[in-house]
Amino acid sequence: MLILLILVLIPEVGHEVKGGRRWLRIGSLSLQPAELLKIVLIIYVASYLERKQELLAFFFRGLTPNFIVTGIYLFLVLLQPDFGTVILLATTVLLMLYVGGGSPIQIATSLLGVGVIAGFLIASHTYRVRRMLSFLNPWDDPQNSGFQIIQSFIALGTGGWLGKGLGESLQKRLFLPDAHTDFIFAIIGEELGFLWICVLIILFSVFIWRGYWIAWNAQDTFGKHLAFGATTILSLQIVINLFVVIGLLPTKGLPLPFISYGGTSLVVTMFLTGLLLNISGRIDPTDEKPANGFSSTTNVPSNE
Repeated sequence: MLILLILVLIPEVGHEVKGGRRWLRIGSLSLQPAELLKIVLIIYVASYLERKQELLAFFFRGLTPNFIVTGIYLFLVLLQPDFGTVILLATTVLLMLYVGGGSPIQIATSLLGVGVIAGFLIASHTYRVRRMLSFLNPWDDPQNSGFQIIQSFIALGTGGWLGKGLGESLQKRLFLPDAHTDFIFAIIGEELGFLWICVLIILFSVFIWRGYWIAWNAQDTFGKHLAFGATTILSLQIVINLFVVIGLLPTKGLPLPFISYGGTSLVVTMFLTGLLLNISGRIDPTDEKPANGFSSTTNVPSNE
């Protein structure tokens, strides 16, 4: 993973799109290492929480090693630049450490530190500042920084209750940028309407609930943290994408899981879902549920 993230930064190797060098071209295929990093970090942190849970009460011995490893990878992602993925991964790792037994004060302090760093990174780049200003009032610059979110509002607003019909979107015809990737939810609203948006949100809610149910009922510690991490990163990505499209968060380049166009993103989403199904398949409904939730260290007996 480290090699892939370094390779993508080399101008002759990494493929650049819209100012971001995030892809590796392998023939006709395109690979996005930052998406694969989601799997790697979740497995690493889950394994660490299983092996070193007794050290999490100590900041330097328990939390710092995770921060160092995570920080190295996130720094490479930031150089691409991919600010949205950095925030997504950092938040997921902090939540996993908190659920795994980290001190609430230390986690809160770390989260505050992440917020300060994020604020500095936003202020240090003009285009990020413009995104923040357009988030606060997109109509101040409707033809430039506020154009995308305004077109998203138009798509959602013109869809009405039942939509214009599947494939009948007007906004996706050169009006709404990234209509097939980051802003696909707005096109769904325009074509299928508010009722089908509600159906989609219900489906996502059931998926998130079931993922956390699997995490709570998993019989081994590693499975608990792995399921929690997989569910958390997918649920955060869903919530952030939806909030961006409806104007509750500044614009971020995060795809909508299962729906947005993108090969690597879809493969990673299906891989994480496969992990959840694997853990769910090992849960015996006749066994007594662990009393200590995520802090349980009871290992499931081998049935092989």
